[in-house]
Amino acid sequence: MNEKSKHRKSVVIVIASIAATGGLLFGFDTGVISGAIPFIQDYFELTDSQVENVTALGLIGAVVGALVTGRLSDYLGRKKVILASAFVFATGAIWTGLAPTVTQLMISRFYLGLAIGVSSFAVPLYISEIAPTKIRGTLVSLFQLLITVGILTAYLSDRAFADNSNLESWRPMLYVGVVPALILFTGMFFLPETPRWLMGKGRDDEGRKVLSRTEEPELLDTVIAEMKRILPSIKGRQAGQRSSSPG
Repeated sequence: MNEKSKHRKSVVIVIASIAATGGLLFGFDTGVISGAIPFIQDYFELTDSQVENVTALGLIGAVVGALVTGRLSDYLGRKKVILASAFVFATGAIWTGLAPTVTQLMISRFYLGLAIGVSSFAVPLYISEIAPTKIRGTLVSLFQLLITVGILTAYLSDRAFADNSNLESWRPMLYVGVVPALILFTGMFFLPETPRWLMGKGRDDEGRKVLSRTEEPELLDTVIAEMKRILPSIKGRQAGQRSSSPG
């Protein structure tokens, strides 16, 4: 492998690793609530039913977020959608940590769940579209790896802040979620949009420029030709879905 190929591979790994931080958000939220819930229940004097609602609302928000992400990412671009999810997660982590009432906690959990759903859809899509053909599967799997790392991080955070003498120790547990969200937001700000989305919007020169940074030179024209072959069929299906939708 020559120096240019090594540099190209390093660039791709950095891009994919930053984007995969979205998986860290997913894992962190999944893990952190389990450690925070006992303190939350005692602090707000919640019934078991209310505890279930606090937990479930995050998952419901994730489902809603995932359902709307497809069209949003096609319209706005994968990068902007991931940036938005990072912003929502950061503000949601602060909101949940500050929540003065159980009602606000439930609403903020739903809000936070939206970011989880969006990132769980948009991040693997982004990585798969920007990764070179030869290592695409490996890089997409980074998202799953970061979910596991996020769960571990959450448990370590819970362990560090848990204090049975302080019922509000759940608040700093939830604040920690701001850190990975800021890492994702800052990193994604400097990353390119995916070449597939750019070419789908008729921005072929920009798409080719991004591909030249990630794909092997001898495969560049083949990959571009394949994208242009697939894109019309994708647009056709999307147009059909819009025309068949009610209203």
